Amino acid sequence: MSHAAPLGTRPAGEDDQPEGRSARKRRAIVEAAAGLFLDHGYQGTSMDEIAALAAVSKQTVYKNFSDKEQLFSDIVLGAAARADEFIQALPRVLAGTDDLRAGLQALARQYLATVMQPRLLQLRRLIISEAGRFPDLARTYYRRVPERVMDALAAQLGELAGRGLLRVDDPHVAASHLAFLILGLPLDRAMFLGTGHELSAAELDRRADDAVDVFLAAYGRP
Repeated sequence: MSHAAPLGTRPAGEDDQPEGRSARKRRAIVEAAAGLFLDHGYQGTSMDEIAALAAVSKQTVYKNFSDKEQLFSDIVLGAAARADEFIQALPRVLAGTDDLRAGLQALARQYLATVMQPRLLQLRRLIISEAGRFPDLARTYYRRVPERVMDALAAQLGELAGRGLLRVDDPHVAASHLAFLILGLPLDRAMFLGTGHELSAAELDRRADDAVDVFLAAYGRP
């Protein structure tokens, strides 16, 4: 799986039109701010530091963003848009599969690879830590990322049930079970223990495969 673009920026290839000077400066500001917010937190980051790291004037920063809160919000919601990549990939992973277990394993591995990216984990910690200060932003991120992913996963499980491949009464309940089996331990470990305690790629793949086996034991057809 390819590495993600910096938080708050366009994924590579999304728009190959040449970038103007103003657009380059704005992108530099967003990238600098994203790195500082993730490394030092919202309170620990100043607009002066953002301007210095982006190699622009403070006036240029304020020309693009009215204040630090707007810049923080734009970065969080820009990262939220990246959930679309995983959501759009779900039908391609499962559509027309002849091997349900292999298809679900591929989905589980991709799900873990997407969520367990270090910078996205840092962003998740940051959003949670600032939820008291920015409750509306935290709720918006939740609706645009975890909730939308669950809806998309439920839709795919419902389709598999409609094809007679799964026994599912409530696709949303089944989706929540599958998601927790896949993410529960690795995500908790990453969120609480932080850098240096990540599971290896092989361990994540094994976790994904085991999660699918448990899920199929409950929802699979004989």
